[in-house]
Amino acid sequence: MKGTTITRTLTLAGLTTLAGLGGMIGATAASASNAAATEGRSIVYVRGGVIYRSAGAAEVRLTEDEVNARPRFSPDGTRLAYLHNGTVWVMNADGSGKRQVSDRAAGGPSWSPDGKWIAYSALSCTGGPGVFRVPATGGTASEPLFPASCRDQAVPEVGYATGAPTDGSAVVGPSLVDRLRSDDAVAWSPDGTRIAFRGGECESIADNCLSVGNVTTGGERAIDVYGGGGNGTSGFGVVPAWRADGRKVTWTTYTADGTAVAVIEADADGGNRHLIGKPDDREMVYAGTRTGVLTAANQGRSWVTAVDLSTGKRTPLHRGSQPTVQP
Repeated sequence: MKGTTITRTLTLAGLTTLAGLGGMIGATAASASNAAATEGRSIVYVRGGVIYRSAGAAEVRLTEDEVNARPRFSPDGTRLAYLHNGTVWVMNADGSGKRQVSDRAAGGPSWSPDGKWIAYSALSCTGGPGVFRVPATGGTASEPLFPASCRDQAVPEVGYATGAPTDGSAVVGPSLVDRLRSDDAVAWSPDGTRIAFRGGECESIADNCLSVGNVTTGGERAIDVYGGGGNGTSGFGVVPAWRADGRKVTWTTYTADGTAVAVIEADADGGNRHLIGKPDDREMVYAGTRTGVLTAANQGRSWVTAVDLSTGKRTPLHRGSQPTVQP
């Protein structure tokens, strides 16, 4: 009887060990699959107003509260700029060292290639949205960049709410479309010469537009234009992002003719446009030149998803939205 008992105990222990080993193998396989899908790059994203960082198939929470949005990796991958309560903050990539760099209500920020500046959208001297830059260390008044006519004007004392970014809690629907329509996230080009942003001088003749502005001269070029008859619901282009070589730019688009929210990729001047992914995809950023990471509808929720830009293969990574990829 003792022998039988011992044998049974060893067998149960073996099953437990094998089950645990199986779980470890599964987790390792998932981590390897996720890493391969993103070319080994770490992903940061938002769910329910909390910013997370991927660790293979696992995730690490970076913010304590639920009022955060639009994280963006610094060019060296060591820091993140993000919105906290609608203003621009910076933290280390591990979530430490959080500090505010601008107290103006802002749209999603973007880093200059040298990591010294952060650009964001806020109320301009014209009374409409404009683009500013502030030192990444904070403590200095923001400098107007666009429209260029505001460069020699005083910065408005009071900012404004630029539209609440999505929190990743629901799939695309009317409420999400309304929030995306006024999402003022900006994107600084990899060579430092241009910034892509919603709005610009083109809004004098269009209902909505997406522009690329020259940081040095202040000149603007509209790369996506909607309407022109005073109908603000005709469509929009928002949340731009640049490929690392600066030759391609992507953004989220919507048109009011029944077309779903979708992702467009184009040359830097707006030419050679084509759709990427599936209807209701949005907010794409690049992980290298062959992979896009975007927000997609999956199982009735929003998921950060890797897309092979050559084959179209899709790999859901984590539930959430607003991805940024470590360089």
